[in-house]
This record gives sequence, structure tokens and C-alpha cells, in this order.
Amino acid sequence: MKSITVLLLSGLFMMTACGQKPPASPPASVKETLNSGVTVSINYSQPSVKGRTIGKDLEPMAGKVWRTGANEATVFEVDKDVKVEGQALPAGKYGLFTLMGEDGTWTIIFNKTWKQWGAFNYKEADDALRVNVKGGKGDFSEKMTFTIDKSGKVSLAWGDHLVSFMVN
Repeated sequence: MKSITVLLLSGLFMMTACGQKPPASPPASVKETLNSGVTVSINYSQPSVKGRTIGKDLEPMAGKVWRTGANEATVFEVDKDVKVEGQALPAGKYGLFTLMGEDGTWTIIFNKTWKQWGAFNYKEADDALRVNVKGGKGDFSEKMTFTIDKSGKVSLAWGDHLVSFMVN
């Protein structure tokens, strides 16, 4: 009887484990302590290009606020007061949103409401800071990926888009 129970439980476990698909936009995070001693972390979900064209049939769309990822809003956190592209941002957690311009300029938005789903309830009035940076082309990245280097350069790569900003 014990062997039948073990066999049934093993089969049930294997069916459950094999039947699960990986999420379409898996969670990811990056954390770095900068040369200045500031710790920067970004928690996000990684959408994939999957043969689609960014800006045409896939976010971000020019002129529309984007959650900068998938699922819940991307969370940007710093443990000390910093300057982003020379502008002050107090220590804390922020929803990281972006706005892609048709001219290649990206607006990086740090919103006080960090716990929200997507950009559906985004309110400009809750922005703590907005900075404009020039986007460029990079090596193709199927999954959206953030990197942070010790100098404070934060980069977002997705498709052939590459957007960076400095945190000091």
C-alpha cells in the first residue's frame, strides 16, 4: 500500500512540475553598490520581443508613459539621496516609468507611487523627478534587461534600443 501511495504522489508531483510553463515576462532584479557608496536596486519583469517591433506593435509607444517592463511597475530604489543626471532624488523607492520620444529622447520618470500594476494608475502629479536622456542603438537584446555599473551608469537594453542615465 505504501509503494502505491508513493508512486501516486510521485506521479502527481511530476505532472505538476512538468505542466508549469515559465512566465512570459519573468521577474528580474539588479543591485549594485556604487563607488560613491550608494546602493541602487531595480526590480522588474522582463518582456520579450518575440519577433515584434518595439514602438509599433509592442510597448513602449512614442508619447505614451510605459511601466518600463511588464506586469507590475518597475521599482527603482536608492538607499541614500542621489543625483540622477545632475538632478536631486531623495533616498527611497520609486516606480520607474519611461516616455519614448519620436526624436530618440527618452524621459526617465521616478514616481512616488512605486506599488502599482503597470502604468494604468500612473499620475504625473506623483512624479518625484523626470530627466531626459538621448537613447541610442545597442546589440539586440531579446529580453528587456537593466544593468548598473559601479560608476553609477544605469542602462536599459531591449530589442536594439539602449538607454542610459547616471546616478551619483
